[in-house]
Formats: sequence, structure tokens, C-alpha cells
Amino acid sequence: MNVSLDTARALVAKDLAAVEKKMQKAVGNAYEPLTEALQLLIRSGGKRVRPMLTLLAGRFYPPDEPQKLISLAAAIEALHTSTLVHDDVIDGALLRRGKSTLNAVWTPSSTIMAGDFFFARAAGLVAKTEHPRVIKLFARTLDVIVDGELRQAFSARDWSQPKESYYERIYGKTAALFELATRAPAALGDAPAAHEEALRRFGYHLGMAFQIVDDILDFTADEKTLGKPAGSDLRAGIITLPVYFYIQRPERRQQIVDMIESHPTGDPIVDEVVTIIRNSDAIEQAHDEARAFVNRALDDLANLPAIPARAALADVARYVVERTF
Repeated sequence: MNVSLDTARALVAKDLAAVEKKMQKAVGNAYEPLTEALQLLIRSGGKRVRPMLTLLAGRFYPPDEPQKLISLAAAIEALHTSTLVHDDVIDGALLRRGKSTLNAVWTPSSTIMAGDFFFARAAGLVAKTEHPRVIKLFARTLDVIVDGELRQAFSARDWSQPKESYYERIYGKTAALFELATRAPAALGDAPAAHEEALRRFGYHLGMAFQIVDDILDFTADEKTLGKPAGSDLRAGIITLPVYFYIQRPERRQQIVDMIESHPTGDPIVDEVVTIIRNSDAIEQAHDEARAFVNRALDDLANLPAIPARAALADVARYVVERTF
């Protein structure tokens, strides 16, 4: 199946451009080196999946003032971008999307403060919605994101953790923000409770699938495609779904534990483990999980009005599970 984001992006192209301008403006009056760094970060782009979801979800029940939806979409993408800045410090990452991270050129403390600054600007953007419940949802999501990062940090190298632990972590890491991206526009537009819940569930299921596919690609894609070294999570001792499935057989678990724990910083060993897992049935098992989440997301859409945005959201869901980068 050849699915792309082209149709969905075309449907909200004008609004996406407005979101981009809104984010650039949000950092435009800061300390000059900070402004330059954050504007470069914004321009480095990405697929803009989260603001696209926000804008599409906002088509079902548009707010009285369209600019409020633009501010919400910009706030969500700014929040996402600020978490990436912090992630790069936590992970010691020097590359993202094939380019040097801010962490590679600034000190860790300065990079963290840059992320904090963008967090603050994201909060300012969501305040422009002037919608108390949307602002509360935004604040709650930030709580969940931090909780997810802490769960990930404290579960590193825990080879016996249950699958539910992984799901809790990726909810905080990714799915909570997807959930916000699809639920908050419904709240902003005063959608019926059943439709808000359908959009929330869609975002949750899509976000879970998105992160599972990311974790698969960490094993199956090369550094040029990923824009960072393959096996990055494994190098940090993070147990993702492909690893979880691989080590369910006791002899496999012992094999991987022996290799990783005896060479905690040995890149050649990690490369070997990545190859072992890449060539195993664990990859297809993880893909099956991602497809199951996407199928649930598509079922959620069936409860919403049949407008062009619904078909576009379905395209995004199918793209998420079929993507190769």
C-alpha cells in the first residue's frame, strides 16, 4: 500500500503555513542567539503530523475564531519541539533529522534552558485560545510527558519489565500529545461529548502506533534515513517493543543481556544486537501491534461526521503504520 500525507496536508496547507509563522513569531523577540537557534530548529521542520492532526480535527467543529485553532496547533507543535530539545540532552544526541542538535553546539544547561523557553512560549500560545478546558488539557499533557520521561529513565536496562510498562512509557512519550492534538480542537469547538471522545481515542491509538513504528525503525532503518544512529534507544538501555518481543524466549533474553551488560558502551556490540533483532520475528510482531492500534483508530473515526477531514485523518493513520522513516 502506498499511502502518503499529501492529501491531508493539502487540505490544511494554508493553515499549516499560518502555524509555521505563528511559531516563528513566538520566538522572534528573545535573546538573539536563542532566537536564531529556535528559528533554525523550527525551520528544520519534520512532518508536522501533530499540527496537521490538530487542524484536521478542528474541521469537525470549527471555533468561532479560526485564529484560536492556529494558536492551538502552534502550541502543540512548540510543545513537541521543546520536548525534543530536552530529549537530546537526556539522550546525549548529537544528530536529529541528519543535522546537529542544539545539544551538539551548546552546553547541556543552556540547551535545557532553551527547551524551557520554548515550553513557556508554547504555554503562551495555548493561552491565546482563551479556553480554560483546553488550557487544562494542555497542562495535563505536560504532566504526562514528564511522567513518561521519568518512567523511561528509571526503567532503563530492566529486562524483565512487562509490556504494560512499555505502553505506559510511550503514552507519555508520544500518544498523550497525539491525544491532545485531536481532543483539544473538539473541546475548543464545543463538540458533542461523544465526538470529543471519539477524537481523543483516535489520537491515543494513532500515537501509540506512531511510537511503535518509530521503535521498529530504530532497528530497520539506516542512519541516513533516521537522521541519527540506528539502535539509539538500545544504546541507552531502553527496552522498546521489538526488544521486548525478542527477549520473551529465555535463551534470547540471556543472549542479549550478556551482550549488552558486558559491553555497556560498546558500539560494535550494540550494532550486532541491532542486526540480530532486525532479522528476527520480533519486528513483525511489533508491526502487528502497530497495525492493531491503527485499526482501532480507524474504528474511532467511524463515529465522526463523514466530512473530508475524516478521510484525511484515515490517510494519516494508514501512513503512520506504513511509513519507512
